[in-house]
Amino acid sequence: MTKLSVNINKIATLRNSRGGNNPDLIKTALDIVAFGADGITVHPRPDERHIRYADVRELKKILPVELNIEGNCREEKFVQLVLETKPAQVTLVPDAGAQITSDHGWDTITHQQYLKEMISVFKNAGIRTSIFCNPETSMIEGANATGTDRIELYTEQYAKQFIQSPDKAIEPYCVAASIATGLGLGINAGHDLDMHNLGYFIKNIPYIDEVSIGHALICDALYLGLQNTVQLYKRQLH
Repeated sequence: MTKLSVNINKIATLRNSRGGNNPDLIKTALDIVAFGADGITVHPRPDERHIRYADVRELKKILPVELNIEGNCREEKFVQLVLETKPAQVTLVPDAGAQITSDHGWDTITHQQYLKEMISVFKNAGIRTSIFCNPETSMIEGANATGTDRIELYTEQYAKQFIQSPDKAIEPYCVAASIATGLGLGINAGHDLDMHNLGYFIKNIPYIDEVSIGHALICDALYLGLQNTVQLYKRQLH
């Protein structure tokens, strides 16, 4: 069954907006796990506008499930943080420093040698690696050449097109997932997956290892409650 990793960046954003520790990020992460999440995802950025490096250190100490740290491996502090905390998985995302959110996958051909070197660093430390990828054959094949364990399919285009035509929206992702599986890569997925489009995505690509969902899940929780929302998303994965 596909695992649900909940991205808690938005919880940290809310906390940071007033200072102090309300909501309590660590307690909320533990509650999310108790409510049924299979993992926790964080995406620290250099300005620490949501998740702080100190949060990551504390989370690694207490989480009973996998921690997935996303970020740009061109940032030296990010690399140091990952090697220090040794999460179950690091997901490499080609973000620029000022980006509001991730908006594209790696060019795994142009940056193939660089990615090989960075993936080797993390894998030598015993950390599973994943590369943020667009659903394009050449990018999947390029990712495979880097030695990564998994790819994470960037699903924003799927989410945008799903409203007009689910069949057309899912098609390139089915092709990309089939290629990745044939190459022996694990497959994660994330970005703009929500209660409306997640079930269809998993129904068509049932061998996805993990989805990482944050923004939509936290927004739904405002109306439905956090415990109920986590369990509703889990049901979409069955």
